[in-house]
Amino acid sequence: MAIDDPVQGPETDTPPTAPAGSGTNKGTGSGTPSSLWSSLRPLVLRLHFYAGLLIAPLLLIAATSGFLYALSIQAENVVYRHELRVPVGDRTLPLSEQLDAARAARPDATVTSVRLPSEDGATTRVLMSTPDAEESKSLAVFVDPYTAEVRGELTSYGSSGALPLRTWISELHRHLLLGDPGRVYSELAASWLWVVALGGVLLWVGRTRASKRALLTPERGATGRRRTLSLHGSLGLWAVTGLVLLSATGLTWSKYAGENIGSIQDQLGGATPAVSAALEGGSGGAGGGHEGHEGHESMPGMEDMPGMEGMAGGDVGIDLAVVAARQAGLDGPISVTLPTEGTGYVVAQIDNQFPVRLDSVAVDPANGMVMDELRFADYPLLAKLTRFGIDAHMGLFLGVTNQLALAALALSLILIICWGYRMWWLRRPTKDRRLSAGRAIPRGAWRKVPLTVLLPLAAAVALIGWFLPLLGISLLVFLALDGLLALRARARARTARTART
Repeated sequence: MAIDDPVQGPETDTPPTAPAGSGTNKGTGSGTPSSLWSSLRPLVLRLHFYAGLLIAPLLLIAATSGFLYALSIQAENVVYRHELRVPVGDRTLPLSEQLDAARAARPDATVTSVRLPSEDGATTRVLMSTPDAEESKSLAVFVDPYTAEVRGELTSYGSSGALPLRTWISELHRHLLLGDPGRVYSELAASWLWVVALGGVLLWVGRTRASKRALLTPERGATGRRRTLSLHGSLGLWAVTGLVLLSATGLTWSKYAGENIGSIQDQLGGATPAVSAALEGGSGGAGGGHEGHEGHESMPGMEDMPGMEGMAGGDVGIDLAVVAARQAGLDGPISVTLPTEGTGYVVAQIDNQFPVRLDSVAVDPANGMVMDELRFADYPLLAKLTRFGIDAHMGLFLGVTNQLALAALALSLILIICWGYRMWWLRRPTKDRRLSAGRAIPRGAWRKVPLTVLLPLAAAVALIGWFLPLLGISLLVFLALDGLLALRARARARTARTART
C-alpha cells in the first residue's frame, strides 16, 4: 500500500522531522495529543514505509486477483451459459428423473447433493463425487429440468459452487496455485493490510492542511510528488473501512490466524451451528433399510403421491424430501444433500441476498418427516457476522452490488499501491541517478516514544503478533534484519573514522 513519507509543505528529498497535526514540536513528554503524536509519528511513519515497501507486492497480487474474482461471478454466466441456461419448458420434471439422467451420464460417480434451479430457465446442478476428485471439489452435472437432458459437466468448488473459471482465479487469490504452502502469501497480505491501511490514515489525518476538504479530495493545483501524495492519501481515506473489513474477513479462513479466530469464536459461543441429520439407531440412508423407523408416521399425503406405493420402510425419495422442506417454510433457492449411512436428507436454503434465507431442515428418508430444523435467525450473533463477512468478501452477500463494490475496492488498492511506489521513486536522492530509489525512514523512531506509551504499545504488538502469527513472525524478521543492517552501518562508520585518522 503506502510506502512513503506524507511530506508537509514544500517537497524535499528527505523526510521532514516536523510533527503532523498541530505543526508544533515542543517535546515528547507533555502528554498532550499533539506532543504524543509528535513522538509516535516517526514510528508509525517508519512502520508504514517498510510495511508498504515489502508487503505491497503481495497486496498488489491479492488486489489484482481479487478484482478478477469479483468480475468472474458474472463472467461465469457468460462463459458457461450452455450449461447454466436452457429454454423455459411447460413442465418441470421430478428431481428423481433428473438425477437418473445425471447418473446415466456418469455411472462411475455418486450423487451427493443437488442444487435446484433458482429461476425459470436455469439448469439443475447435480453434484457428484468421483474417485479422483480433489479435496473440496466435486463433479457438477447440469440437467435441463424440463427435458432431463444433460447439458454438460464441470468441476465445482466449495459451498459457493464456483465453476472452473472462478475456481482458478480463487486459487490464484488464495494460494498462487501452490496449494497450502502458497497460503502463506495471502495470510501475510491480509495480516498486514489493516496495519498499513490504519497507519496510512493516521499519517494522512495528522497532516496540517488549510481546509477539511483537502482531507477527502485531492489537492487542487498540486504537481509532482505532492499531487501523487494527495491522490494516495485521499483515496486511502475513502477506502480504509473496506480494506480493514477485507483484511478481517480474509483472516477468518486463513491457515494460522484463522485457527485462533475460530477458537475464540467457539469460546464465545459463536460457532456456526448445523442441523442434525442423524437417524435414530444410526441406520438409514440410501440402501440402509431404515431400521428403527417402523413406528413413525408418514408425511401427510405422501401415500397418495405417484410412485410412492410400497415405499414404507424405504426411501421416500428426493421429491418428497423437498416437499417436506417446502412445507417447513424453506422457500427460494435450496440445495439437497442426499442421505448417507445413518443420516437423512438435509435441505438448506442458499439465498445469500439480503434479507438472507439460510434456514435448513433434516428430513427422515423413511417417512418424509422433518427430524430437525435450524433457522438462521437462531444463529449466534458471531456466527451471523462471520457468515455475512465471508459472503461479502466473496461477493455473494448483495449480488451485483457487492461484486461491483469489491471490484472498486480492489482497483482502489491497486492505485494506492502504484501511487505509493511512485512517491518512493520521486523521492530518490538525485534526478541524475535514474536507478536510485527513495531514502528509508531513519532508524531510532521508537526512542522518541515516552516509556509510558512504549511499554503498553509493545505489549499490544506482542499480543497481536501471537494472535496473527505471520504478522508477528514477519515483524520479528524485519526487526532482526534492521538490527543487523544498523550494526553493519555502525561498523562501516567506525572503519571510515579510523581510516581518516
